[in-house]
Amino acid sequence: MKVLVAPLDWGLGHATRCVPVIREFLRQGAQVELAVVKSNARLLRRIFPNLRQHLAPSYNIVYPKHGYNMGLWLLKNGVHLNRVIRYEHHYAEKMVEHHHFDVLVSDNRFGFYSKNAKSIYMTHQRRIAFPPILSAFETTGILWHAAIMRHFDEIWVPDLPEAPGFAGRMSHVKLQPAPVKFVGALSRFSECGGTVQAAGNDSERTLVSYKFVAVVSGVEPARSRFENLLKETFSKLDGRHAIIMGKPALGVKKWTEGNIDFFTHLEDEDFAETVRSAEWVVSRGGYSTVMDMAVLGARCIFVPTPGQYEQIVLARDLSESLCAKAIEEDRLNSETLKELVEQSDARNVKLPRAKKTDLLKIAVQQSFRK
Repeated sequence: MKVLVAPLDWGLGHATRCVPVIREFLRQGAQVELAVVKSNARLLRRIFPNLRQHLAPSYNIVYPKHGYNMGLWLLKNGVHLNRVIRYEHHYAEKMVEHHHFDVLVSDNRFGFYSKNAKSIYMTHQRRIAFPPILSAFETTGILWHAAIMRHFDEIWVPDLPEAPGFAGRMSHVKLQPAPVKFVGALSRFSECGGTVQAAGNDSERTLVSYKFVAVVSGVEPARSRFENLLKETFSKLDGRHAIIMGKPALGVKKWTEGNIDFFTHLEDEDFAETVRSAEWVVSRGGYSTVMDMAVLGARCIFVPTPGQYEQIVLARDLSESLCAKAIEEDRLNSETLKELVEQSDARNVKLPRAKKTDLLKIAVQQSFRK
């Protein structure tokens, strides 16, 4: 069976959560190829150096500088988004026609389906999160997304079938325009090694322990703004800290400024060890990051991207359930971060571990059937 996997290019989270999906298809004997854009091609090439890549249409998303402009931004870019959706559907049909793919896997790419191949759509946002002032449009959002999903043969939800799971009300929705399969928490770190050994153990390489490790992600200009804020904040705090910049296109580079170690990017095993070495991990809290941190057993402080209400909802819900801490970007500084940590017992603030299941394995097995 020949499979084409296409992650959305709104940040790297869509690409990283496709990693276990790709691995499972390969494990079950499928021939897998990837539809990529410039922003995620290098990351996927590093993980899957032998898989053929095809250049896919890019959504070219640049978020507004201020989150409260998101509504106007969506209206302004609606025509552009619809044009990309139509073009990527044409692209998907041509890929099936020319390369004879049996299965298309679209991670939140609205137009990536074909009438001549089994088309699978992966999303955790069956209910699109709206801010309270726009809550009246929530039903409209559900219906709009359902209309998109009707073009696909199956919907895969990267969450647990038992509510609330990790995504809560966003993933657990009654309306099912196509067969829905929950495939469990998806993280590229699921196959990384176990607990990091203490430094000094001759069987393991020495690992630095950090007070804070920041994981920077997302799209511009919010990504760079967050990175600069973290640099300013950490430089005023005691201890040693690290910032993983989320720039795989720059390769793996490291340098130190004061008490902060900077990494342009880390390979999976090194990333996992660095996160496990940290007392606290500070990150945006997109859904893929939440799943990664759950698999790694991290203690998290989430700083949602302004205007991305999905992240705001996730951070709020996880904070209220005492699984993590959350703080708004405009409140983040050395004093508020120090206060947040001092008020917390780190032993009791921890995401629930994502248990291994056969949900993804079964979904992939069933996709082989016509």
